[in-house]
Amino acid sequence: MVTALAAATSDAPVDAAHPHVGMPRLDMQGKAVSFFEFWPSWLVYTPVALQWLGLSLRHRSLTVPLCANPALPLSGMVGVSKSLPMSLAGDHARGLIAPFTRRVREPGLASALEADAALAQARAAGLDLPLVAKPDIGCRGAGVRLIRDVGQLRAYVSAFPDDAAYLLQELVPWEGEAGIFYVRRPGQSRGDVFSMTLKYAPYVLGDGVRSLRQLIQDDPRARQIAHIYFARHSERLDDVLAEGEPMRLVFSGSHCRGSVFRDGRAHISEALVSAIDRLFADLPGMHYSRLDVRFRDIAALRDGRDFRVIEVNGASSEATHIWDRNGTLGELYRTLFFQYRTLFEIGVHQRRQGAKPPRLRDLLRAWRHERALTRNYPSTD
Repeated sequence: MVTALAAATSDAPVDAAHPHVGMPRLDMQGKAVSFFEFWPSWLVYTPVALQWLGLSLRHRSLTVPLCANPALPLSGMVGVSKSLPMSLAGDHARGLIAPFTRRVREPGLASALEADAALAQARAAGLDLPLVAKPDIGCRGAGVRLIRDVGQLRAYVSAFPDDAAYLLQELVPWEGEAGIFYVRRPGQSRGDVFSMTLKYAPYVLGDGVRSLRQLIQDDPRARQIAHIYFARHSERLDDVLAEGEPMRLVFSGSHCRGSVFRDGRAHISEALVSAIDRLFADLPGMHYSRLDVRFRDIAALRDGRDFRVIEVNGASSEATHIWDRNGTLGELYRTLFFQYRTLFEIGVHQRRQGAKPPRLRDLLRAWRHERALTRNYPSTD
C-alpha cells in the first residue's frame, strides 16, 4: 500500500478508510475539539507569563532559563537557526536526521536561477525532488511547503525574502508524525520523554455532490478553523470531489496550521526513551528539546526504530499533547507550568556551572528579527 504522504507527491491513490498509514486510527467520533483548543495564544499563555515572572524573581533573572541548552543561542527560544542543532549531530544522531541542505536566498537573483542553484546544491548533497522547503528561522510551521517539481521550487524562492536562509530537506516517505518532548538534566546520562503527540493530517472525503468549501464547512472540526483551509485551497473551494475521493487539507504538522493532534503518551516505552537518550548523547549541549519525527509505524516507534528527525526544537518547545480534544484546562496548565519550571531549573544549574544569562535586549532583538522574517515567508502547505 502506498502511504498517504507518498500519495501527496504523486497520483497514487489514498486509502480513504485509513489514510494515516502506520498510525493508530484517528477517531473523529464524539466532540471535535476541546473548548480551549483554539483560544488565542495570548490568552492561553498569560498564566505562563505570570509564572515566568514569579520564577524570575525567585532566581533573580528573567533570562536564566535561556542557559538551558548551551549549544544554541538563547537556548533556541526564538530567532535561532533550525539547521544549527541538526548540524551539531555526531555520526549516530546524523543517521537519524532527515538529510537537508541550507541555502541563503541570493538578493536580486531571478527566481528561476535561484531555484536551479538550490536544486543543484540539493543534488550535490544527495537529495532530489520531492523535497520539503522550510525557512531556517521560524516556528509553528511558517513557510513550510512540499516541493514536488521545479515549478513549485521557483514559486517558493520567488516568494522568499532576500538574504534569508531556507532549508531543502528530504521528504521522509512515512505518514506517521510525532512530537517527542525530551528533558535530560545536566550531568545525567538518562533523560525523560514526558510528552508525545501524534500528528494527523486532516482529510475531507468527497461525495460527488458537495464542493470542497461545503465539505470543510460541514466537518465538525475543520469548520472551527475554516479560514485556514479556505486560504490554503482558495483555488479549489468550488470543486466538487468525486464520491469517495479523499483530499488532504494540510501538509505541515503544525496545530495552528490545521493538523489534528492526539495525546500519544500511552506509546512512550523504555525502548523509545533509550533510543532518544542515545540520540541526544550525540547532540552535545541539548537538554530541553522537542523532536519532530516521522516514523514507519507506531509499533516501530515504540521499539525505538524506523523514525527520522525532521526538526530539533529548543527552549520554545511546547508539549503539544495538551491540544488533544480530550485534554482538560487543568492538564494544560499542569503541563505548561511543569515544562517552564523545568526549563528554569536547568538554566539555573547551567548558571552555577558558569553560563551567563543572555541580555534581555538580545532576546527582544531575536524576536523582532524572526517576526519580521515570518511576515515575508511564503504561505504554508
